[in-house]
Amino acid sequence: MAAAPQQQQQLQQQQAPPGLTVEQAKVVLAEVIKAFGVPENALRMEEAQDNACNDMGKMLQFVLPVATQIQQEVIKSYGFTNDGEGVLRFSRLVKAYEGQDPEIAAMSGKLKSLFLPPMTVPPHTSSIPAS
Repeated sequence: MAAAPQQQQQLQQQQAPPGLTVEQAKVVLAEVIKAFGVPENALRMEEAQDNACNDMGKMLQFVLPVATQIQQEVIKSYGFTNDGEGVLRFSRLVKAYEGQDPEIAAMSGKLKSLFLPPMTVPPHTSSIPAS
Protein backbone atom coordinates (compact mmCIF):
# COMPACT_ATOMS: atom_id res chain seq x y z
CA MET A 1 0.00 0.00 0.00
CA ALA A 2 1.44 3.36 -1.02
CA ALA A 3 1.86 6.06 1.60
CA ALA A 4 -0.21 9.19 1.24
CA PRO A 5 1.67 12.21 -0.21
CA GLN A 6 1.61 13.94 3.17
CA GLN A 7 3.14 10.90 4.87
CA GLN A 8 5.82 10.68 2.19
CA GLN A 9 6.71 14.32 2.72
CA GLN A 10 6.98 13.76 6.49
CA LEU A 11 9.24 10.77 5.94
CA GLN A 12 11.49 12.81 3.64
CA GLN A 13 11.72 15.59 6.22
CA GLN A 14 12.69 13.10 8.92
CA GLN A 15 15.54 11.62 6.91
CA ALA A 16 18.95 12.26 8.35
CA PRO A 17 21.01 15.01 6.75
CA PRO A 18 23.88 13.96 4.53
CA GLY A 19 26.76 12.63 6.55
CA LEU A 20 29.83 14.75 6.06
CA THR A 21 33.16 13.98 7.64
CA VAL A 22 34.99 16.75 9.46
CA GLU A 23 37.20 17.26 6.41
CA GLN A 24 34.19 17.41 4.06
CA ALA A 25 32.47 19.88 6.39
CA LYS A 26 35.57 22.10 6.18
CA VAL A 27 35.43 22.04 2.39
CA VAL A 28 31.74 22.94 2.32
CA LEU A 29 32.20 25.69 4.91
CA ALA A 30 35.08 27.14 2.90
CA GLU A 31 32.92 27.14 -0.23
CA VAL A 32 30.02 28.80 1.60
CA ILE A 33 32.31 31.52 2.97
CA LYS A 34 33.80 32.01 -0.49
CA ALA A 35 30.28 32.33 -1.96
CA PHE A 36 29.60 35.35 0.28
CA GLY A 37 32.62 37.04 -1.34
CA VAL A 38 31.35 36.63 -4.91
CA PRO A 39 30.64 40.20 -6.10
CA GLU A 40 26.97 39.52 -6.90
CA ASN A 41 26.37 37.94 -3.48
CA ALA A 42 28.40 40.60 -1.65
CA LEU A 43 26.23 43.27 -3.29
CA ARG A 44 23.02 41.45 -2.33
CA MET A 45 24.22 41.16 1.28
CA GLU A 46 25.28 44.82 1.40
CA GLU A 47 21.86 45.94 0.14
CA ALA A 48 20.09 43.71 2.65
CA GLN A 49 22.25 45.00 5.51
CA ASP A 50 21.65 48.61 4.44
CA ASN A 51 17.90 47.94 4.46
CA ALA A 52 18.14 46.39 7.92
CA CYS A 53 19.93 49.38 9.51
CA ASN A 54 21.27 47.18 12.36
CA ASP A 55 17.69 46.53 13.53
CA MET A 56 17.45 42.88 14.61
CA GLY A 57 13.88 42.50 13.36
CA LYS A 58 14.85 43.90 9.98
CA MET A 59 17.96 41.70 9.93
CA LEU A 60 15.67 38.69 10.10
CA GLN A 61 13.46 40.16 7.39
CA PHE A 62 16.14 41.29 4.92
CA VAL A 63 19.55 39.77 5.68
CA LEU A 64 18.76 36.24 6.83
CA PRO A 65 16.83 35.25 3.66
CA VAL A 66 19.68 36.42 1.42
CA ALA A 67 22.27 34.63 3.57
CA THR A 68 20.12 31.49 3.47
CA GLN A 69 19.86 31.62 -0.33
CA ILE A 70 23.63 32.01 -0.72
CA GLN A 71 24.24 29.00 1.51
CA GLN A 72 21.57 26.93 -0.28
CA GLU A 73 23.31 27.40 -3.61
CA VAL A 74 26.49 25.82 -2.24
CA ILE A 75 25.18 23.09 0.04
CA LYS A 76 22.68 21.63 -2.43
CA SER A 77 25.69 20.12 -4.27
CA TYR A 78 26.48 18.14 -1.13
CA GLY A 79 23.11 16.44 -0.73
CA PHE A 80 21.32 19.00 1.40
CA THR A 81 17.86 20.09 0.33
CA ASN A 82 17.67 23.41 -1.51
CA ASP A 83 15.55 25.13 1.12
CA GLY A 84 15.71 26.62 4.60
CA GLU A 85 15.55 23.16 6.15
CA GLY A 86 18.70 22.17 4.25
CA VAL A 87 20.52 25.19 5.67
CA LEU A 88 19.30 24.33 9.18
CA ARG A 89 20.54 20.77 8.82
CA PHE A 90 23.90 21.99 7.54
CA SER A 91 24.12 24.43 10.47
CA ARG A 92 23.38 21.64 12.95
CA LEU A 93 26.06 19.45 11.39
CA VAL A 94 28.61 22.27 11.62
CA LYS A 95 27.58 22.96 15.22
CA ALA A 96 28.14 19.30 16.07
CA TYR A 97 31.71 19.51 14.70
CA GLU A 98 32.57 22.86 16.30
CA GLY A 99 33.49 21.25 19.61
CA GLN A 100 35.65 18.62 17.91
CA ASP A 101 37.60 20.79 15.53
CA PRO A 102 38.93 24.29 16.22
CA GLU A 103 39.25 25.03 12.48
CA ILE A 104 35.54 24.32 11.95
CA ALA A 105 34.72 26.46 14.98
CA ALA A 106 36.74 29.34 13.54
CA MET A 107 35.20 28.95 10.08
CA SER A 108 31.72 28.78 11.58
CA GLY A 109 32.39 31.98 13.50
CA LYS A 110 33.59 33.67 10.32
CA LEU A 111 30.48 32.55 8.44
CA LYS A 112 28.17 33.88 11.14
CA SER A 113 30.03 37.20 11.19
CA LEU A 114 29.20 37.62 7.50
CA PHE A 115 25.49 37.96 8.17
CA LEU A 116 24.94 38.43 11.91
CA PRO A 117 25.71 41.73 13.62
CA PRO A 118 28.36 41.61 16.33
CA MET A 119 26.86 41.06 19.73
CA THR A 120 27.91 43.66 22.23
CA VAL A 121 27.62 42.86 25.89
CA PRO A 122 26.48 45.76 28.02
CA PRO A 123 29.03 46.81 30.61
CA HIS A 124 28.53 45.06 33.89
CA THR A 125 29.79 46.66 37.03
CA SER A 126 30.01 44.79 40.24
CA SER A 127 30.62 47.80 42.39
CA ILE A 128 27.97 48.62 44.90
CA PRO A 129 27.55 52.31 45.64
CA ALA A 130 28.45 53.25 49.19
CA SER A 131 25.60 54.49 51.33
